[in-house]
Amino acid sequence: MAATPVDSSDYTHRAEPSVQPQYDLVCIGFGPASLAIAIALHDRGINAKVLYIEKQQSFIWHAGMLLPDARMQISFLKDLATLRDPTSHFTFVNYLKSKNRLVAFTNLSTFLPLREEYNDYMSWCASHFDDQVRYGHETTSVSAADHQDGPIKTWQVTSKNTKTNQTSTLTARGVVIAIGGKPRIPIPLSGLESRIVHSSSYSTAVPQILKETYKLHSIAVVGGGQSSAEIFNDLQNRYPNSCVTLFTGASALKPSDDSPFVNEVFDPERVDTFYDLSPESRQQSTLSNKATNYGVVRPELLDRLYEAMYHQRLHEPDQNKWQFKIVPWREVVGFEKETSNANRFRIRLKDTSNGEMRMSDAMFDLAIMGTGYERKGHETLLESTRDLLQQGKFAVERNYRVKYRKEAVAEDCGVWLQGCCEDTHGLGDTLLSMLAVRGGEMVDAIFPSQSQRAKL
Repeated sequence: MAATPVDSSDYTHRAEPSVQPQYDLVCIGFGPASLAIAIALHDRGINAKVLYIEKQQSFIWHAGMLLPDARMQISFLKDLATLRDPTSHFTFVNYLKSKNRLVAFTNLSTFLPLREEYNDYMSWCASHFDDQVRYGHETTSVSAADHQDGPIKTWQVTSKNTKTNQTSTLTARGVVIAIGGKPRIPIPLSGLESRIVHSSSYSTAVPQILKETYKLHSIAVVGGGQSSAEIFNDLQNRYPNSCVTLFTGASALKPSDDSPFVNEVFDPERVDTFYDLSPESRQQSTLSNKATNYGVVRPELLDRLYEAMYHQRLHEPDQNKWQFKIVPWREVVGFEKETSNANRFRIRLKDTSNGEMRMSDAMFDLAIMGTGYERKGHETLLESTRDLLQQGKFAVERNYRVKYRKEAVAEDCGVWLQGCCEDTHGLGDTLLSMLAVRGGEMVDAIFPSQSQRAKL
């Protein structure tokens, strides 16, 4: 698809649909999900006017977790194109070839590239669409642009410049919302914002708070999943003189299950099976496969952490005196600031084995939260369209299109959701492994006629 440059005249500061240029598609958020759509549009040769709106100033993926030596948890073959079209220009293998690293990467004998390299791969892909992306703009609402006579045929998208706060509007026939998750911070810890960092901003925010690398800091890590374990491991090198304690409500850090039979839950064709299940069966399936993705850690990292704990045991039998500790059966439920130093605090803990409450013995300078994400941002953006819904909630069809009443929205107009449909589309909905195939499915759904011709 020939890229359509974004003209400044496409934006206006007046909300008058009649003077807006008409986009065929606007994608809100330009992370991996929208990037996969852009690639599929390119590969299919779809002739459409498309705009991507992204609040970041440039493309970057999980900047706060690009840790040294951290590797991907999926095969590079599950990139943004290969499973849909192995001949695409945008495969990871072609990226390596273009960077003159294909032979060297082959010598590594691994399917799991460094996370830093995979971010570079996606940035390389994104660079092909720079003239279609409006960076530095945050979308604030999506509403009906023409709802007076007959079904809606156009959506109005309102955004603001993140530097100037200047508001702009445009219209589009189709809208994709792919804004990712919002970092989840437990409500009991509100009021401690200056000393709490979510894992998503770990490597960028922590050095700004704890600037003295070799000072004796006291740091808490909260959570028992992959991000928390990686951060706990990284802190031991980043702040070698500090005391670091990881709290998890589980009985122990638990391994992820990426065995081949279980891993089939992420096969693209499994989405059809999952979507056709009853709500009760979907919930049961999600619970039974939770160990593939939630609250679990890659076995090789668990081995590394246990060996580090063992080295401490070798020199100090009393675990209370260890510099680096993992404390199970503890849920963080609050805090208490030190009266003489507002930057230090104790953590209120709930013993998950018996429900007892207690305060931490140690004072902490910083708490890092590996507490996951909330994925309801689309509801805020679409609030003005709530009265158009079929069931009063933002349910989606198999092709991810929001279920508005049929008479309310024209057949060739719609809103599609990405990355917030786990309840109906399965555990793979928020993961990278589905994106290549799903990007093609989205093109089929939004541009059915052109996409069908492209396949002939």
